[in-house]
Amino acid sequence: MYFEYGETEIEYLKQKDKKLAEVIDTLGMIERTVDTDLFSSVVHHIIGQQISMKAQATIWQRMQDDLGVMNAETILEAGIPKLQAYGMTFRKAEYLTDFAEKIKSGEFDLDAVWQMSDQEAIEALSSLKGIGVWTAEMILLFCMQRLNVFSYGDLAILRGLRMVYHHRKIDKKLFEKYRRRFSPYCSVASLYLWAVSGGAIPGMKDYAPKTVKSKTADKKKAK
Repeated sequence: MYFEYGETEIEYLKQKDKKLAEVIDTLGMIERTVDTDLFSSVVHHIIGQQISMKAQATIWQRMQDDLGVMNAETILEAGIPKLQAYGMTFRKAEYLTDFAEKIKSGEFDLDAVWQMSDQEAIEALSSLKGIGVWTAEMILLFCMQRLNVFSYGDLAILRGLRMVYHHRKIDKKLFEKYRRRFSPYCSVASLYLWAVSGGAIPGMKDYAPKTVKSKTADKKKAK
């Protein structure tokens, strides 16, 4: 299943911003997979923190193969040592069991999160161990398919903005200007900015100032 959007969102963003319109016309529709199971999405995002996508996929596949069903009962039955054996750290295994315990006891109500506003859902999800604001925002987008997610904590989004609009730096004030422009379809704009950041359009470059280290390296190459 892919993130759902269509002509309504596309035409709105194209009318609002000429440069983004050029990006949209160049790339066409973007297909990004979503996981609409909120429990497994939380688990998946906790696993993936600070590791490569390949490592995340490997651990996730091991868990699916061994546990079969991904829910509070199977996580708790596995326990911390077995979760670690899939390839995750002790801390992440602890986060997962804590999450599963909260679900099983009813302390945390996943069904209620679906009824919350974006900000309420972010606050609720980020109250869980191992879930920060950025991770909560990604869950809103790639699980709950909320249409207006725009994360200042996402480095690829900032990079995409610099590349499309030729900015050297994106501070909070400038970021909020783009949030207002893209709202209420910031999530769709995010899909395109991620694509740009990942090199989807040849020739587009990052306008961020070079670091001292990279300048030194350039000088050495010149010699």
